[in-house]
Amino acid sequence: MANNERYSAVSVALHWLIALLIIAAFSLGWVMTDMKISPTKLQYYSYHKWIGVTVLALVAVRLLNRLLSQAPDYPAHMSVWQQKAASYTHLLLYVLMFAVPLSGYFYTCAAGYPVVYLGLFELPSVIAPNPEIKHSLKELHEILTYGMAALVLMHIAAALKHQFIDKDGLLRRMMPGK
Repeated sequence: MANNERYSAVSVALHWLIALLIIAAFSLGWVMTDMKISPTKLQYYSYHKWIGVTVLALVAVRLLNRLLSQAPDYPAHMSVWQQKAASYTHLLLYVLMFAVPLSGYFYTCAAGYPVVYLGLFELPSVIAPNPEIKHSLKELHEILTYGMAALVLMHIAAALKHQFIDKDGLLRRMMPGK
């Protein structure tokens, strides 16, 4: 596969790092919400927030990298509707990779809790504590999270379809290594 048919090493590294962090944040969110209040639950919330802030920062870097570097072209055999579906899916994934952590951050601020990143410094609160919008922001965060989970599963299914049914090598464009 020629170099221009693959994403850059930076794009690949950011893709997989962000993917792992999103899976970790989702897993923590899934587990921590059903736990009884305890020091462990509070620690999980901190980890969840730290991961969210990290994802937000890395997605900003990833978007900048994406705007500055050329993505490989879709294979010539790929139909126009598949190309458009892939493009819109990627666009929506970028929107959600920003919206999910931001909605969680706004919810945390409205709930009156600080975000102390990595236990080192407190991020500024952009919303004053507000019990009236706290619940709506929590619901928004959950809806966006489940929407992203569904879209990620669709993205994975499409990649696997290309790998095992179409056998067109599309998955190699984003795989680590040469």
